[in-house]
Amino acid sequence: MSADKSKPNADVASMSYEQARDELAKVVSQLEQGAVSLEDSMNLWERGEALAKQCEDWLSGARKRLDAALANKKSAE
Repeated sequence: MSADKSKPNADVASMSYEQARDELAKVVSQLEQGAVSLEDSMNLWERGEALAKQCEDWLSGARKRLDAALANKKSAE
């Protein structure tokens, strides 16, 4: 995961949507397999939460840009 122990998921903020989505899928798969310790499961869960938030932030930003583009198109008509 991240080398910074004080913020183990700090690297997530710099990920693209696709990177975060792909890693989130891997985290979910690992959790579903159930082959990790409780502590590792908790760390994976926290990382998954951070990854999901990053994806939501990207999608929210994209939605705002789309809404703005549509509003500009309407006002130009």
